[in-house]
Amino acid sequence: MNIFYDFFHNHLLWAAIAAFCTAQTIKFFISWGVDKRPHISRLFGDGGMPSGHSATVMSLATMVGYTTGFDRPLFAVAMILAIIVMHDAKGVRRETGKQATSILLLFDTINKLLKTKDKIEQEEKLKTLVGHSPLQVFFGALVGIAVAVLYIVIFGVPSLCYAM
Repeated sequence: MNIFYDFFHNHLLWAAIAAFCTAQTIKFFISWGVDKRPHISRLFGDGGMPSGHSATVMSLATMVGYTTGFDRPLFAVAMILAIIVMHDAKGVRRETGKQATSILLLFDTINKLLKTKDKIEQEEKLKTLVGHSPLQVFFGALVGIAVAVLYIVIFGVPSLCYAM
């Protein structure tokens, strides 16, 4: 068994990576269109439309379902993982971004009231764009499913359960 060969021929892994890259690229171009200037950070950053997290885990779940069977325990595990990640992206992580926005606003308000020498310094700038809206999660999931299906068609990924 050749580890390098296996790694580079792991269709589930590469489809998930392709879904993440696709979502991040779409996010980059949407951000560019809205802001009228490119933000390279959108290729790697969290938050925004579509959710890269959702695309990644839904692509993986789709590939697991296709290759092993949608009625198999492994698909159930992958799907539950996807649901947890997507719920977290629109829940806890989104709330974290809202809290960061509030904290930054509080810093600005306090600093406006203080004299110059008494201003509060932040040790590091908080990230405010870390979570997703339900719509961003939904479209990320669609991107993940679409990339998995395209990957299956383009690379002729074999299915263990449907080959007869």
